[in-house]
Amino acid sequence: MKNPTFIRLTDKGIYCIPGKFYIDPWKPVDLAVISHGHGDHARWGMKKYLCHHFTKPILKHRIGPDIEIQTIGYGEELNINGVKVSMFPAGHIIGSAQIRMEYKGYVIVFSGDYKTDDDGLSTPFELVKCNEFITESTFGLPIYHWLKPQEYAKLMQTWVQQNKENGKTSVFIGYSLGKAQRIMKSIEGSGKIFVHRSIGKLNEGMESVGINLPEYETLDFQESVKHADGEIVILPPALFDSNIIKKIPNRATAICSGWMQVRGSRRWRSADAGFAISDHADWTGLIETVKATEAEKVYVTHGQTAVFSKYLNEIGINAVELKTIFGDEETNEKELIEN
Repeated sequence: MKNPTFIRLTDKGIYCIPGKFYIDPWKPVDLAVISHGHGDHARWGMKKYLCHHFTKPILKHRIGPDIEIQTIGYGEELNINGVKVSMFPAGHIIGSAQIRMEYKGYVIVFSGDYKTDDDGLSTPFELVKCNEFITESTFGLPIYHWLKPQEYAKLMQTWVQQNKENGKTSVFIGYSLGKAQRIMKSIEGSGKIFVHRSIGKLNEGMESVGINLPEYETLDFQESVKHADGEIVILPPALFDSNIIKKIPNRATAICSGWMQVRGSRRWRSADAGFAISDHADWTGLIETVKATEAEKVYVTHGQTAVFSKYLNEIGINAVELKTIFGDEETNEKELIEN
């Protein structure tokens, strides 16, 4: 089928020409279709936002309570100026969505950030076949291979139990949006869970739209935290070397990040443990997904764009780099701490 060419990259982001909307734009526009709530994909200043139901409270918390937001569910279709727009689970975090656009019978899918393993919390990834696929490549190198979520959960639970036996408080470091909730799910039942207020606020937003999270208590660091001694505390990365974490006595600290697989010891020398838990697809997940979409053309965005697109071309898949300014969740953490 001939490509009707209905998207293009602009200085504001990826633009759907007939639909007159942008996908995860980085500059203010009239209509922004948002894949998920992380700060590099959902930014301030849009006249109107369109996202999944579960993402709405996240945007309200992060960007502002008075922003105009329209929401849809997975599989629900909207006609925007002749373009059929729908969202399908990306499995990245709660509410994350792949954005499917169909125009004159031609289908383009924007993956956003995604992972293919079911973490038991986010709606599992759903493959969407298309003519063109815009994929992320955060961990698009063959060195990245994740264990199954259940295997990481078992390792984390064992670590917590060992800490309890040694009179230690288990402190997990993970992004406030997505990673923190996944940590909570992984160690559910291992002890009482305390979270920093940046995580607590996001949890409240998710719970307001019917998301069931493990029981937790928000820890007030303005007061004594002695009651958390020997239990579990979850903090965002921005607090790793802060005075706040030093208020927790007898602590053992674990970093939860996909980067831990290869550069954990270099980045976090003073951590006691590291778990290579990522909310992005690994090398195998990326390749299997791209193949399964049966896309005739693949655009590779943020991450290892050069390596991943080169490999896809070598195995016979027409792939090109798409230069966006999406980053990673780390860019959003300072903002969440301060709000």
